Amino acid sequence: MLVDSHCHLDYLERDGQDLDAVVERARDAGVETLVTISTKLSGFPQVLAIAERYDNVYCTVGVHPHEAEAEPDVTSEQLVELAQHEKVIGIGETGLDYFYEHSPRELQQRSFLAHIEAARQTQLPLIVHTRDADDDTVSMLQAEYQKGAFPGVIHCFSSTQELAEKSVEIGFMISLSGIVTFKKAEEIRDTVRALPVESLIVETDSPYLAPIPHRGKKNEPAFVAHTANCVAELKGMDPENFARASSENFYRLFGKARATL
Repeated sequence: MLVDSHCHLDYLERDGQDLDAVVERARDAGVETLVTISTKLSGFPQVLAIAERYDNVYCTVGVHPHEAEAEPDVTSEQLVELAQHEKVIGIGETGLDYFYEHSPRELQQRSFLAHIEAARQTQLPLIVHTRDADDDTVSMLQAEYQKGAFPGVIHCFSSTQELAEKSVEIGFMISLSGIVTFKKAEEIRDTVRALPVESLIVETDSPYLAPIPHRGKKNEPAFVAHTANCVAELKGMDPENFARASSENFYRLFGKARATL
């Protein structure tokens, strides 16, 4: 059985998708657990309501770097309090995005630090979004880790092998999306080949980044199976064995989800 460690079911619902059907298709594809991700505190109640609706759906709490200017006052105390709910199993997504820069870098960094502190206090995984910001992402994670350990994952990995390796060094996992199946993603596939299986999990980031053979269509959790099969091939593993390994990695990282099984 597989896990979609990062999807946006609230976006799918916003776009008119029947979530009952989406969750059922995921089950039919062997995807047993879904994590729907918070991108802003103002939208968190809807994200939590979706997680409460399904026994196999969990959620996170956080503010995406794109939203750091719109929601600049997020504090670690707020995040810690909201994370007490049994369905909240992670902090984020958070991080740095210097590609779009929808929010000023200073505000992104301030928000990132608040999320890191919340992850440190709760020991729930930090879900990190990073794009064109490798140096600052690594330096901030390393500096903060020295102040006290916290678990985490680099979500939707699409960066350099150096970022992946330095993240793994502090115990982070690397989450792979449909990007790994894209024709022009050979550098990412090379990085995946070099990483230990114990550090890999999979996601869709749906409704975005549908993997081949669904590229160009609206992504959904069921499609994580295609990403997992691609990664299994890269690692020279039987698909069932990789599915088992990646799911075990997920539950090791997201221990709060395991506790409710």
